[in-house]
Amino acid sequence: MADSTPRDPRKLALAYLANHQVMTLATTGPLGVWAAAVFYVNEGFNLIFLSAGHTRHAQNMTAVPHIAATIQKDYRDWQQIQGIQLEGEVSLLSDVSRETAISRYRQKYPFLAQADVAMQAVLARVNWYVLKPDRLYFIDNSLGLGHRDEIALV
Repeated sequence: MADSTPRDPRKLALAYLANHQVMTLATTGPLGVWAAAVFYVNEGFNLIFLSAGHTRHAQNMTAVPHIAATIQKDYRDWQQIQGIQLEGEVSLLSDVSRETAISRYRQKYPFLAQADVAMQAVLARVNWYVLKPDRLYFIDNSLGLGHRDEIALV
């Protein structure tokens, strides 16, 4: 018997974000265009990640905080491709929002609890960011090549 529940791209996109770990950032700025993969944790559609301030993508984000990103796994068949494409604003987290982000990140990545002292020190001093999308698409090629649903974010 077929499932009569209507397809809900918003729920599909949130589930996809919750079940994946790596986001590829696309930045531009004084150092030129750049892409970098980072671990993330989502809070709804907001994406929290960390990076050292001296990296090329972090310097670009400081200069031009409007960036693009994708989240997808490595598919072997184009008809199976699903993922997220988005663009939005990045900002540096501080104070309580930073501490909350670190806590959420540790929940998603429990291996951090076993990190050595040097790694704990890095996590304490690294920059924490939030990417707030203003445009987000859920890609689902199982519905046709290039099929994507725009997700309303307001």
